[in-house]
Amino acid sequence: MTESAASRPWWEHGVVYQIYPRSFQDSDGDGVGDLAGIEGRLDHVARLGVDAIWLSPIFPSPMADFGYDVADYCGIEPTFGNLAAFDRLLAAIHARGLKLLLDFVPNHSSDQHPWFIESSSGRNSARRDWYIWRDPAPDGGPPNNWMSDFGGSAWEWDDASGQYYLHTFLKEQPDLNWRNSGLRDAMLEVLRFWLDRGVDGFRIDVLWYIVKAEDMPDNPANPAWQPGIRDRDRLVQLHTADLPEAHAISADMRALADSYGEKLLVGEIFLPNDRHARWFGTVERPQVHLPFNFQLIEGSWNAAGIRQLISDYEASLPAFGWPNWVIGSHDAPRIAARLGEAQARVAAMLLLTLRGTPTLYQGDEIGIGEVVIPPDRVRDPSELREPGLGLGRDRSRTPMPWDASRFAGFSAVEPWLPLNPDWRTRNVAAQEEDPQSMLSLYRELLALRRTQVALAIGIIELLDADTDVLAYERRHGSERCLIMLNLSGSERSLLMPARLPGVELLASTLTMRAVDGTLAPNEGLVFRVLGAR
Repeated sequence: MTESAASRPWWEHGVVYQIYPRSFQDSDGDGVGDLAGIEGRLDHVARLGVDAIWLSPIFPSPMADFGYDVADYCGIEPTFGNLAAFDRLLAAIHARGLKLLLDFVPNHSSDQHPWFIESSSGRNSARRDWYIWRDPAPDGGPPNNWMSDFGGSAWEWDDASGQYYLHTFLKEQPDLNWRNSGLRDAMLEVLRFWLDRGVDGFRIDVLWYIVKAEDMPDNPANPAWQPGIRDRDRLVQLHTADLPEAHAISADMRALADSYGEKLLVGEIFLPNDRHARWFGTVERPQVHLPFNFQLIEGSWNAAGIRQLISDYEASLPAFGWPNWVIGSHDAPRIAARLGEAQARVAAMLLLTLRGTPTLYQGDEIGIGEVVIPPDRVRDPSELREPGLGLGRDRSRTPMPWDASRFAGFSAVEPWLPLNPDWRTRNVAAQEEDPQSMLSLYRELLALRRTQVALAIGIIELLDADTDVLAYERRHGSERCLIMLNLSGSERSLLMPARLPGVELLASTLTMRAVDGTLAPNEGLVFRVLGAR
């Protein structure tokens, strides 16, 4: 890394790699991944060329929502290991020069958490107000019309106390009450516990949900809802998301993180650009470093649309804000399933050459595509509660295929979810040997980010281009790189900016070749501008 990039915070020039622990590597033969398995596969992550690992939740959990129902914020789920195994993993990550982010789940706990067990013991419990309890409506029903993200009412009746409690997700995931100072202090202590242990930051789950309107009015109906759309979206989440009070909590989390040095907070936030940008906070009172930007997952895949998306997003950022981009996650359909493998290669080049911090999701680096989950193997509560709407997330959580041995080297037994159907040929070992593989492309692009400072931290300028071509320049000081991406399956013209001193081809999604004024179908190219240094 050049001096000018290394002088910036690590996460500005770095790349984050998300690991879904249940599906990365099983070390103890139960069909479920674990911390020791991750430790055993760290060389793959290091060779890939990323800078940090984000682990989806590893805390004790009944697994109603596979770890996003936390029963102890300061422990390790026994399926994954224990605190000693975590400490070994953290040391091994740091020994390879990598960082570790944990997944912090502040909106809700498990109903098996001791806090909720105490809270639900009676109206006079010392922790009653740590969760959100309300009397029934005059007709005896729920206090208002709020809906769960998993469908149905967001309220669950507790017969013992004669009140309802709020659950934005499953009834096994009661919402925490961040208006209670004791709860706030306890959750900040959780962050402090892991920071003291040496972690490098957190991805904060559903950050924009953590405060609800205190007077609990009904949410308005969504006029755009129609059958076939998820139940939650019958209503506009006016009173249950993105409330002003949540920003103060975000700023408190940032102040705590900053007190530990160069730590990173990434907030999960799905909002329009203007509201999304507010989660950066202000110079005087900053909030999360990176409000996650999911627009490449959500938007249409065409050059004009993506060009506008990039332009609008960049324009929305505060002067001190740093962009970030994502094309895959444990919740989203696989990029290769959505676009096909040829365009998934173009998407990789886009992700790793845009201005900002990229986040990669395990398995995308080998191009895992569509995985059909048989009905009897479905585990995801989204699909189980609202089947047939395409909400199932199991398809993106299937085990990592490492080689062509039995169960793809992931486990000695049948894994908890099915493997990708082509695992015998689409696995890490097979792609290690192929210089044209998706894995080789990812490694090549990640290496370029380290040698070309313009790609790591340079500004971006969108360029005019042929139909279906997305073109832009990255520039830092005298260093310039050009990126030309053909988002179609047809040949297109390669229109170079005027008055270039010359270019050198650095990378291609297909094969390195002489430049002839055309872009092949599904071709992406990265050039260095000669004489620009």
